[in-house]
Amino acid sequence: MDYDLVIVGGGLAGSSIGAAMAAKGTRVLIIEREVEFRDRIRGEGTLPWGVAEARELGIYRPLLDSCSVETRWWSAPDDNRDLVATTPSGLRCLNFYHPEMQQSLLDHAVAAGVELLRPAEAAHVSPGPPPAVVTRWNGAERRITARLVVGADGRGSRVRAWASFPIRRDPGSFAAVGTLYRGLALPEDAVQFVPNPEIQLLSIIFPIGGGRFRTYFVFAHGTRPPLSGRKDQQAFVDESVAAGASADWFRDGEPIGPLASFDAPDTWADHPYRNGVVLIGDAAAASDPCFGCGLSLTLRDVRVLRDHLLGDPGLVCGSGRLRRRARPVFSCTAPDTRLVRRPVVSRRRQSR
Repeated sequence: MDYDLVIVGGGLAGSSIGAAMAAKGTRVLIIEREVEFRDRIRGEGTLPWGVAEARELGIYRPLLDSCSVETRWWSAPDDNRDLVATTPSGLRCLNFYHPEMQQSLLDHAVAAGVELLRPAEAAHVSPGPPPAVVTRWNGAERRITARLVVGADGRGSRVRAWASFPIRRDPGSFAAVGTLYRGLALPEDAVQFVPNPEIQLLSIIFPIGGGRFRTYFVFAHGTRPPLSGRKDQQAFVDESVAAGASADWFRDGEPIGPLASFDAPDTWADHPYRNGVVLIGDAAAASDPCFGCGLSLTLRDVRVLRDHLLGDPGLVCGSGRLRRRARPVFSCTAPDTRLVRRPVVSRRRQSR
């Protein structure tokens, strides 16, 4: 074998599992295609239970020291929740600008002993035995074998498609519009969560440090046209205010990032392991981002996989054991999103 682990994708999932395993002496290669991480308008807030996973994985302190801020309060119109006092972990949310987080963790992984190919393209993945990845790097194509190939390449995972994992999708989804602001009239130690179920709107604002705020509004899929670009900046503010956000929050704010819309369905693979290829993070199961569990679920994926691999000195992944452990992580949260959607949708039907 060329490596013990070959990881496709150097974001949160890939860098975290790479660093965790390299620190234990495992030969790890990460293949990352982007020269510089881009703002994809998502993935800023880690809930307290996900922060507990970050601590367990040893990435909490590197993130906090390099690119993250903590928020103690979760503020809604009728509540200002103290997360330290009211969560089992007693921890705050950990927020960051996603591209800064990705670079910080990739640097951390390399420092832990991970070998990095960047920019490099994974051109194909073949399940085993042994699994292999065909890469294109520096104008040359190379076939690399491993004990385990990890697909950590996000919602549109090509590894998932190459390895023929069936994917399931919840049709009752929300859509979201997001952008980045500087200088909103808001405290930087509180997440703003403003739901308006009567008209199926939700405004969410995460402070991410340096006076910056990631701002979203969420709506039922198909009920509003998508927004994008500077031409729709005022429409974004108007929709956020319609959801219940204060117009005063935005009055002196400056948009400093792209504005774009995206669909937000739950998607998942029931069995994220097949013949030496395992999926983690959004490649395995992507939760509706308006419930804020995506980053936390990814970190739990990483911790579960790490514990499984460290318990198997040969790094031979028993498919039955990994399937049984991976699927319940996502199924714990997916039903909760449907419980929230159901009364909202039924109200809309009754009002017609």
